[in-house]
Amino acid sequence: MDYRQLIIDSINIDGIDKQDLLALVTAPKDSAMGDLCIPCFKLAKEMKKPPMVIAEEIATSVDKGDMIEQVTAVAGFVNFKFNNVKFAKQVLADVLAKGDDYGKSNEGNGKTICIDYSSVNIAKPFHMGHLLNTALGGAIYRIYSALGYNVVGINHLGDWGTQFGKLIVAYKLWGNKKDINERGVRALVEIYVKFHKEEEKNPSLGDEARAWFKAIENGNKEALELFEYFKEITLKEVNRIYERLHIKFDSYAGESFYNDKMQPVLDELTEKGLLQESEGAKVVKFDDDMSPCLLQRSDGATLYATRDMAAAFYRKNTYDFDKCLYVVAYQQNLHFQQIFRVLEMMGCEWSKDMVHVAHGMVSLESGAMSTREGNVVFLEDVLNSVVAKAKQVIEEKNPDLEDKDKIAEQIGVGATLFGVLYNSRIKDMVFSSDKVLNFEGETGPYVQYTYARCNSLFDKCGEIGEEVDYSGLDNASSKAIVALLDKYPQILQESAKKYEPSVVTRYAIDLAQAFNKFYFECKINTERDGIKNARLLLTKATRQVLGNALALLGIDTPQKM
Repeated sequence: MDYRQLIIDSINIDGIDKQDLLALVTAPKDSAMGDLCIPCFKLAKEMKKPPMVIAEEIATSVDKGDMIEQVTAVAGFVNFKFNNVKFAKQVLADVLAKGDDYGKSNEGNGKTICIDYSSVNIAKPFHMGHLLNTALGGAIYRIYSALGYNVVGINHLGDWGTQFGKLIVAYKLWGNKKDINERGVRALVEIYVKFHKEEEKNPSLGDEARAWFKAIENGNKEALELFEYFKEITLKEVNRIYERLHIKFDSYAGESFYNDKMQPVLDELTEKGLLQESEGAKVVKFDDDMSPCLLQRSDGATLYATRDMAAAFYRKNTYDFDKCLYVVAYQQNLHFQQIFRVLEMMGCEWSKDMVHVAHGMVSLESGAMSTREGNVVFLEDVLNSVVAKAKQVIEEKNPDLEDKDKIAEQIGVGATLFGVLYNSRIKDMVFSSDKVLNFEGETGPYVQYTYARCNSLFDKCGEIGEEVDYSGLDNASSKAIVALLDKYPQILQESAKKYEPSVVTRYAIDLAQAFNKFYFECKINTERDGIKNARLLLTKATRQVLGNALALLGIDTPQKM
């Protein structure tokens, strides 16, 4: 039930737009004042009355009905208290009737969202630096899908550039196909690092690399076969990691896909008088302090910006998106500002629908990483390490637990995802496996453990009987859970609006903490049947919503821990 709408429908007063009023409904800072409130300060100017007077008029107009128990006007606020028992009964019925669909909606029906994320580089490691980008994109994908949008996940592969010429040279000099087939990208990285070390001693290797990349561009058979081989090896490896992270894509159209789609964009820019020559290069200049957007070098080579321009047109023509999101680190802020501005100058009305979902960086306590220098940390190694530590914790705390390997995988991967999604996406973070695996902190394992604790209650108490006395939920700790359960659909909407999965992770912590408080404060199994069943229903609904929230984040829920 939408209790915000219920409040608005209960108000009978002229001179106020109810949609405007709905936007004002919020939770009071002090929960003792009520369950929801309407601050009237923004209405004062429009209605030409003091907020206190408006609050009094609204409060006296309310038809309380069965659900609203009390309405008070205090210092310019209208406070609403619901009947705890009826409120709990309605919310639990709603959660349990909808199950896995609770919180979902059809608000996005008929609308398409393109999300460009992860965008790994071919023949380079899927390293720790890719984790936040990939986790964010996956979560945003699932959140928008839950709200009924047609979501298109795009992995804009980094599969173009001189580095492929370097890799071909390295492969022909030092490559071992059997070793590469067995060790994958790790073997490719080794010869790539060796190339850069040898190039310092023999600069002519750089000329060879450029020649081989030119051969790729010209469609040379051997060059293309090696290029496709490197791509195949990389995708086989990264797909294994995507599967562990529950990440999916609908398109793997990378940079190379747009090679034949850039010239029409450059031609249109020329026709519209936007593309100017600057020291032999082709740029679009802006009428403010923003630096020009470089689209073609003096030697005719195109750049990331050129390919992103071509990709933008392709995506609009192919998917007719309502929004196109680019989940990319904040270091690329200027790049996307330039791209969006150029599209606007070209008269693309849809440029306003393109959004750079900027995020911070994830590093390890050991510091920065560089493929060229060879000091990279493979994401797969990080996942394996956290999973191994999770299994150690299981061995210590619950050595008799069945399926320890499976549960350790769920906990370890879940801890990693929750850890990078917990804070606001724009923040940089230093990843620590010890911190994300803390079972008592604001972590994934804490939420997973709470979910498993809900299951354990049913093991102890059995199934829920028919007799239900909802007065057993007329207490502060039960009421806190019910209010949070009711809030979950709004959490999804807020998270989507802000492109911010941390809204969901923090909600999951709040719900888990509220349930554990209830668990320690309220007896369940020793209560009479009606009370026990009501509290078990609350437990079942909590378990459902915790599971729904974790699923949006790509996190599994172990049945036992």
